[in-house]
Amino acid sequence: MEHIRNFCIIAHIDHGKSTLADRLLEYTNTISKREMQAQVLDDMDLEKERGITIKSHAIQMDYEYNGKKYVFNLIDTPGHVDFSYEVSRSIAACEGALLIVDAAQGIQAQTISNLYLALENDLEIIPVLNKIDLPSAEPELVKDQIVDLLGCKREEILSASGKTGLGVLDILAAVVERIPAPKGDPDGPLQALIFDSVFNSFRGIIAYFRIYNGSIKKGDKVKFVNTGNEYNADEVGILKLQMSPRDTVKIGDVGYIISGIKDAREVKVGDTITTSANPCKEAIQGFVEVKPMVFAGIYPVDTEDFEELRYSMEKLQLNDASLTWEPEASAALGFGFRCGFLGMLHMEIVQERLEREFNMTVITTVPNVSYLAYTTKGEKITVNNPSDLPEVSRIDFIEEPYIKANIITKSEFIGSVMGLCIEKRGSIVNQNYLTADRVELVFEMPLGEIVFDFYDRLKSISKGYASFDYHPIGMRQSDLVKLDILLNSEQVDALSALIHRSNAHNFGKKICEKLKELIPRQQFEIPIQAAIGAKIIARETIRALRKDVTAKCYGGDISRKRKLLEKQKEGKKRMRQVGSVEIPQSAFMAVLKLND
Repeated sequence: MEHIRNFCIIAHIDHGKSTLADRLLEYTNTISKREMQAQVLDDMDLEKERGITIKSHAIQMDYEYNGKKYVFNLIDTPGHVDFSYEVSRSIAACEGALLIVDAAQGIQAQTISNLYLALENDLEIIPVLNKIDLPSAEPELVKDQIVDLLGCKREEILSASGKTGLGVLDILAAVVERIPAPKGDPDGPLQALIFDSVFNSFRGIIAYFRIYNGSIKKGDKVKFVNTGNEYNADEVGILKLQMSPRDTVKIGDVGYIISGIKDAREVKVGDTITTSANPCKEAIQGFVEVKPMVFAGIYPVDTEDFEELRYSMEKLQLNDASLTWEPEASAALGFGFRCGFLGMLHMEIVQERLEREFNMTVITTVPNVSYLAYTTKGEKITVNNPSDLPEVSRIDFIEEPYIKANIITKSEFIGSVMGLCIEKRGSIVNQNYLTADRVELVFEMPLGEIVFDFYDRLKSISKGYASFDYHPIGMRQSDLVKLDILLNSEQVDALSALIHRSNAHNFGKKICEKLKELIPRQQFEIPIQAAIGAKIIARETIRALRKDVTAKCYGGDISRKRKLLEKQKEGKKRMRQVGSVEIPQSAFMAVLKLND
């Protein structure tokens, strides 16, 4: 056991985690030159295209140091705030972490957020200054920031370059010397924590685990503590670049188990595996339940595909434990699912994965957050969807979730960042200068305001220099109203939104204008209205396509023309009463990009 080291790599997005992981694999000869490619652990096409890590990836390496052989279990984690649940699960399976900081960009919001996650789990932190070969690198300045943040000594900070391989051997030596070996009882009852799972269409569900006590052998009868189900361990092994079967996986190791499970609901991330013959006394304290931040409806384009969409969602949830969903129905879109996401990027990725991996074309409704409505009788109703809101006469007051937002930016952008946050109903709590030209702003603001386009706009006004991180701080009372969109006097529930009264008029006007551009013209006139209750607050009209019925009248009495036009008008009116308006998918998505 003293020759095992379990560690993960944590950092802000785009600070070079996956590139550094490539070098570690290369220098430990885990991967041959022939198999080597950039971001080798990112195995999804989407990850390669966007250059971001979406899933954590575990891999085992062998390394010889001072004549002794060591086994390293490395987990490469995502950096984006939307995938922080992946990071928290990876951290739970480790004893140490490499904290990577970009020498050109310095410490950013997610660096601090991931560091706190690691410290809560008592991990040994090794600070690494990456990308020191860049011409714009400022190693001394960034080292000062790391010393301030961690309170470590300057000589403890390792300098490296994931691109050139500089300093990688120092990192491997530091992993051996500084990260503690796993503790536990090798002969005790088996206790293993499931930290991830994937679905294989031939072999069923494969669970990834980390063993804290005991060992697991091929053919053992195992029990999942939380669900109480028992299975045979058909195959166990460790994770190299491909899965590598073993007869026994011992204490301290990170491995996988295949036991022919077909139903996605039977494997819970955070569950404990033990043996049926000698069960452990208690389950390992797993992770916190994931808290979705953004809710949106996902519907199949064709209602007949509902069951297929359910099947796809179950498979996707195995691979992405932070996705939560439940069935719901909408008058406009039929049957679908109400999904909870950790943020807008997460929502975009889920939609794209459904289309690529499962060939499901889906419609996504306007994202919103969940509110609490209190009725005059004192009942408390959770509102995940604007259509769940009780009648106005029954509502006493509504509470909405608030967050504390940490924004780190250059001092020249303070004015524009503050302007954006105040526009989004934020109030400033704190402002402190980290260095002469970097400032941290702390705001309290409603979560509903950052759901739409906040992050994109923050990036554009700060030229990409602002980094953003947030955590929920509870519910607060707000003056919220339900804004309905009516097309041809019919309410479209998929476009309804709960919104602050002060923004309602502006928001309604923008939506009507956007829909006017996107909905194709019909043979009859279509009014688009935004309403709060019975009061119409904005209106746009899509003019009818009309045939020139007076073309055949040349000269003669004006009353003939008038008669033909009146006849046409009657026909249009009748058509409008029975006509239905087709809404293109782009109209549902356009609401997200109202400020573009």
